[in-house]
Amino acid sequence: MSLHRLTKIAIGVPDVDETAKYYTEFGLTPTATGFATSDGGEQLELRRTPRRRLLTLGVGADDPDDLGRITASLARIDVESRIEGDSLHTKDPVTGLDVVVSVAPRLRQEPPEPVAYNGPGQIRRANTRAPGIDREPAVRPRKLGHVVFGSPDQAATQRFFTEGLGFKVSDEAPGLAAFMRCSTDHHNVLVQQAPVSFLHHTSWEVDDVDEVGRGATAMLEGHPERHTWGLGRHYIGSNFFWYLRDPAGNFSEYYSDLDCILEDQLWEPRVVAGEKSLYAWGPPPPPSFLEPEDLAELMTDAHDGA
Repeated sequence: MSLHRLTKIAIGVPDVDETAKYYTEFGLTPTATGFATSDGGEQLELRRTPRRRLLTLGVGADDPDDLGRITASLARIDVESRIEGDSLHTKDPVTGLDVVVSVAPRLRQEPPEPVAYNGPGQIRRANTRAPGIDREPAVRPRKLGHVVFGSPDQAATQRFFTEGLGFKVSDEAPGLAAFMRCSTDHHNVLVQQAPVSFLHHTSWEVDDVDEVGRGATAMLEGHPERHTWGLGRHYIGSNFFWYLRDPAGNFSEYYSDLDCILEDQLWEPRVVAGEKSLYAWGPPPPPSFLEPEDLAELMTDAHDGA
């Protein structure tokens, strides 16, 4: 696959300063123009907008020839694009999301120290406590893993990403969502059917389930209102998760142990319905996760804007 990762996103929020404090506490490192992860560099930018929304999605490609191929693919589905330097600029016709595909180096990640787990019949950590309980450094997300947003025409937006940009479908929830990838991760973009275009959540990789729990616990100290859903494990993608809510109303997810797809022919996409499309185990998702509390307001604003 010539595409290889998400590079950066820009989110519009009404209160940039308040939201910036949240993502700093979340573990992202402030830069001159945004926020960086440990491995991915600057991957988040906040801009002031009247309502919360996903403004820009960046995707990494290997070389300029990839941009030419994407231009041709977009033209075949009647979507305009332009190339400026080493970047291709286009827009999803349904949601208005700006997408920038740029020539970028592939992400190289150093693996964390392996963790030994005891289990029935296998003592791998004898005479010592689990290392996760004594960790003290603040949790730092390693990279931006995926972005989830709504589209009034999910099928058309999916076509833009697959037939136009070159994303691949990993799994689908009928009539609800498509899990699409531009890397070896199970999914980098999930588009769900919704009455209005809106950002549902961003997802940030940490080392393991202990870091998922430690990160969420630290975020909830003094701020119980941030809790949304977790701890749990998804069925689609298999990852551990914990969702929190930023001041603008966007969900942010700590995750670890996501499925990876190295050989397309060895992966069989599934159509997954019912509760399995949401989770394998954990507490049931709250109503606000399935339908954000400000959805009616977002729909009204979108109508007034139109």
